[in-house]
Amino acid sequence: MVHAVSDRAAARSELQTTPTTTADHSRQVRQHPQVFLHVGEPKTGTTFLQQVMWRNRGELASQGVVLPGHHPQDHFRASQDLRGIQKLPSDPAGSWTGEWEILASQARQAPRASVISHELFAAADEEQAERAVRSLQPAEVHVVVTARDIATLLPAEWQETVKHRNSLGWEDWLRDVIDHESVSPDRRQWWFWRVHDTLAILDIWAKFVPREHVHLITMPHENAGSGLLWERLASLLEVDPGSVDLSRARANSSLGLTEVEFLRRLNAQLPAEIPDWYYMWNVKETLAHQVLAARPTGQRLILPASRRAWAAEHAAGLADALRGSGVGIAGNLDELIPAPADAEAVSPADEPAEDLLEAAVEAAAALVLHQYRKEYPAVKPQPRTGGLAGRLESTVAASPRLKRTVRELSSRHSSVRQMRVFAWRAMERSRTRKSS
Repeated sequence: MVHAVSDRAAARSELQTTPTTTADHSRQVRQHPQVFLHVGEPKTGTTFLQQVMWRNRGELASQGVVLPGHHPQDHFRASQDLRGIQKLPSDPAGSWTGEWEILASQARQAPRASVISHELFAAADEEQAERAVRSLQPAEVHVVVTARDIATLLPAEWQETVKHRNSLGWEDWLRDVIDHESVSPDRRQWWFWRVHDTLAILDIWAKFVPREHVHLITMPHENAGSGLLWERLASLLEVDPGSVDLSRARANSSLGLTEVEFLRRLNAQLPAEIPDWYYMWNVKETLAHQVLAARPTGQRLILPASRRAWAAEHAAGLADALRGSGVGIAGNLDELIPAPADAEAVSPADEPAEDLLEAAVEAAAALVLHQYRKEYPAVKPQPRTGGLAGRLESTVAASPRLKRTVRELSSRHSSVRQMRVFAWRAMERSRTRKSS
């Protein structure tokens, strides 16, 4: 049976004018905090939701909802640790061994509820999901999955793979994902389906938490605005959606056809000796996100007409299966059905050479400036947070070397991990006092 979020939302809205609400009562009788583990999927508004929460931490803390860790990267590092991803010795960011343990310990100590959010948790297998849930208990664990219609998901995901060093062209990538991988009995062996086989992801997590604690949020169509997506998550967290400032968050910007094609061709020329961590820091974050994403995008990448029938059939099958899945649906399953195309599809490979050259020159200049600033960094004053715990957090955040040292010590000594948990608790108490 599907649990319609519209009924819950209506009930909450009605109860907001009542002195004692059902939600208030449930908070009183709940013996342990809730932990909402938002596991993705990627490219379903996850960056927007994460920025809303991280940039409104005080407002959420005043309503009893906290974010474990000190930075969104703590959730990424915890996802890497949980999934057993090996880290290159050359990576200067420091070890992530023990990061999941620290995050889970902090989450269990929430006054009412905590949120762990990173889209790479969608790639967890059964063993990793079981470990995650077990380490969060005795908290009441809820798993949240965000999903999007496949016709807009595919272009967004191909662009994301290009920002992660893929050099495969758009049409070739679609051929792999749709014609080869989607029909495989074990399609989760390939990355796209590992993080976007929605039913498989829900089934994995539902093995370890009650199905009524597994929630699927549908991503609204583009013309509905991103605020609706936040409202749906806020309803699960039992917080006032209007208590946060949505202007503090940004959507994960898409690249234009020229920019993504330039980046794809650049990827094809980069030698293998460049490690992925270096690529992420310098190409993805600096070149793609800061330079190329700031250029005028022009025409959007859309699914070719020859692939839209498959997308419609896939979406209809997914929506039908979800109706009988027993998980809570926050939103409208019709939003998973692709809308009609509003333009004719254009291949990035057909972008004019002069446009690619212009993007390349701008990118080269930006990389030179980036390298100069790395070698000769300007001294920037660091904001200092009140209290001993705040000053300690500011000091660590201002020093990459110190951050790496703390992480390396955490990976080897449980006492250091416990100290980080205590420091987080002190910071949360201070943040809650300030916001109340």
